[in-house]
Amino acid sequence: MDNRNRDERTMVSVMFMELSILFTVCLIASNILETKQMVFGPLHLTGGLLIFPVSYIVNDVVCEVWGYRRASILIWTGFIVNFAFMMVASLADAIPGAPYWDNEQGFHAIFGLTLRIALASFLSFLTGSFVNAYVMSRMKVRDRGRRFPLRAIMSTVWGEGADSLLFFPLAFYGVLPNEELPLMMLSQLVLKTLYEVMALPVTVRVVRWVKTCEGEDIYDRNTDYSIFAIFKKT
Repeated sequence: MDNRNRDERTMVSVMFMELSILFTVCLIASNILETKQMVFGPLHLTGGLLIFPVSYIVNDVVCEVWGYRRASILIWTGFIVNFAFMMVASLADAIPGAPYWDNEQGFHAIFGLTLRIALASFLSFLTGSFVNAYVMSRMKVRDRGRRFPLRAIMSTVWGEGADSLLFFPLAFYGVLPNEELPLMMLSQLVLKTLYEVMALPVTVRVVRWVKTCEGEDIYDRNTDYSIFAIFKKT
């Protein structure tokens, strides 16, 4: 392995680390907020909608500036940290509380995720995040770096669509009325995409600023798009 490949594996910028922290915090927070169910007119929503779309915005920024490989590192890091958090939370939930502590039921309602919902969450997150990064990367090469707003929106539509298409049936089929599932999936997709559109002016400025500060603007030519590519020896 030459020095350049070694540097790519071992060196990351402070800005990338900060974005990775934000990404991971958004994932953990969204899992906690998902336990809050909300209804606005015909829309059935969860509290995770308030923060989860930010992870897709961060994904867009990282993929646009540093490319698909660095986005893969971001996604796997978020997945591993989120998985570790959920395992520790499940362990804490399983340990009996003190005799004088009377909030066992409330704690379980937040942190006592069933295996089914946890697996659905992890699988849909990985799928949606990698689809988002793939679409962003391929469109950037095709458009020769132009039309970032279109890439950001389309990658969110595909990524969030894949996420919702997997998560809701896997987590809630047979639990919620079947006729409610398509409406929930469509509601989440539409609202998360609108979230991306509203945040787009800020996202565009952040991307320009990061590119200027980092001196990076990677194009993914001859890139291995396998989700396990970062684990392969080069």
